[in-house]
Amino acid sequence: MRGRSEAAEKSSRRLPVLLVWVRRWAGPLGVLGGLGAYVVLAPMGWAYADTAKYRYSPEKVPATPVALVLGAGIWGDHPSPLLARRLDLAADLYRRGKVRVLLVSGDNRVKGYDEPTAMRAYLVGRGVPEGKVVRDFAGLDTWDSCARAKRIFGVTKLTVVTQDFHLPRAVALCRAVGIEAWGVGDDSMGGSRTNATVRGYVREPLAMMKAVGSLTLRPDPALLGRREPGVDEALASP
Repeated sequence: MRGRSEAAEKSSRRLPVLLVWVRRWAGPLGVLGGLGAYVVLAPMGWAYADTAKYRYSPEKVPATPVALVLGAGIWGDHPSPLLARRLDLAADLYRRGKVRVLLVSGDNRVKGYDEPTAMRAYLVGRGVPEGKVVRDFAGLDTWDSCARAKRIFGVTKLTVVTQDFHLPRAVALCRAVGIEAWGVGDDSMGGSRTNATVRGYVREPLAMMKAVGSLTLRPDPALLGRREPGVDEALASP
């Protein structure tokens, strides 16, 4: 009993010390937390506000020569559910006559993992002529996809196609590289895509912080190379 009483007495003496520490540091910690939230969320607010006039529904988006479809992972030879939604949206834009060529940009760094080819096969299966689908095998991230569209494929005007949570950042980056860019997004909520979409919204503030670095430093894409005529040839073909 005596041991328990001593422990309780020590605990009661520590409590006021803890309260004093909390009161002393609550203000500074609150300020730091507020600054941290501002640093994370301010770029998102800017991207949403700055690109609002360039984001449209499929029915109202201005016609452009090219749609840039950004990769979102494949499962074997098949697009992930999020990527399939992007491709369905791009195929819809093509059928509406809103775009004439689809530039599919994804990752092909690892043998056996070929996003652009899987994307093209999916689009062809949805009725898009194969000659109207151009592959970019080095779209390693959003900045690289936009920069390569301009510097490698010579695109100056396009509609970028992705999910709603990604669209403000994608449009901002494509416009930053000198492309006259609009955007159409898929909300992707519902069914098997909901969890992936929620994760996308959660990750997007941190991804936007990375984008701010790209907007500031304007780095070269990870992979460059010679000028590719694929988009020009697809636009010229009947």
